[in-house]
Amino acid sequence: MTAALVRLEPWAESDLDLVEKLNTPAMTEHLGGPEPAGKVLERQARYAGLAASGRGRVSKIIDVESGHPAGSVAYWERSWGGEECYEMGWMVLPEFQGRGLASAGVAMALEQMRAERKHRFVHAFPSVDNAPSNGICRKAGFTLIDEVDFEYPPGHQMRCNDWRYDLAPIA
Repeated sequence: MTAALVRLEPWAESDLDLVEKLNTPAMTEHLGGPEPAGKVLERQARYAGLAASGRGRVSKIIDVESGHPAGSVAYWERSWGGEECYEMGWMVLPEFQGRGLASAGVAMALEQMRAERKHRFVHAFPSVDNAPSNGICRKAGFTLIDEVDFEYPPGHQMRCNDWRYDLAPIA
């Protein structure tokens, strides 16, 4: 698998259709289920504005073979364990899954974060039951730190794995 499978493009104001495709029961199974329409519009606005804030980035994962958007990969700043770091997440539409596109997109986003030289670590918090996302963390070189409880979205408790990736420059 190489990053040549995908390219990352900045999220745009015009990408509401992709947010809607990512907001289905199958895609949000490990995230508490689909959001109502008003929340989807709020999410689109946050995605489109994150890069301008300087606190992270949301990118479309473009399948190079078809040229179509296959999903998203994002990272944003947060405090965790008493330190400033990045958190990241990703989603790939069902018709594009199983081809390594999420892994390629995650690898490219990790390189973007490394190049920014802003934080040493990035964390990912997939549900303990989300085998594909936990597998992507392993494959990308994250270290499993612990299991943690999250309330996400508000009102929905979930048990997640805390995976950490060291962004220190590779010698």
